Amino acid sequence: MSELKSVPVGAVMEASSQMLQKQLYAIFTTPVNGLEPVFAILEEHLEFQVSIEKDGILYAAGPMWTDDEESWEGEGMVIVRAKTRAEAIAIAERDPMHKSGARSFKVRPWMINEGSVTLRLNKSSQTFELL
Repeated sequence: MSELKSVPVGAVMEASSQMLQKQLYAIFTTPVNGLEPVFAILEEHLEFQVSIEKDGILYAAGPMWTDDEESWEGEGMVIVRAKTRAEAIAIAERDPMHKSGARSFKVRPWMINEGSVTLRLNKSSQTFELL
């Protein structure tokens, strides 16, 4: 018996037809030459992230810790809303981190099917908490 290596997108879509099926794109970003170039451009990178968040493009972003959860080696993940992978690549190319050469990136299509978001609103203290 041969080992199944992949499943066509159509089959996945059919199997998950009752789920969300929200298509997003994950940008995996990795330092090219250590952390000094990353820190040199960090402020511009964060300004870019905030700008695409305000434009409704950024879904989520943040650093990726080492497997022992004790440090950061400069890797990150950015999830964007885009119509195509090519559009997501164009977004990643605009990031000052990538434009400067401090980081390289890889874009993967990602479909959200399961999960939940809980928001707790405390009226008395006028605060909220994302759970």
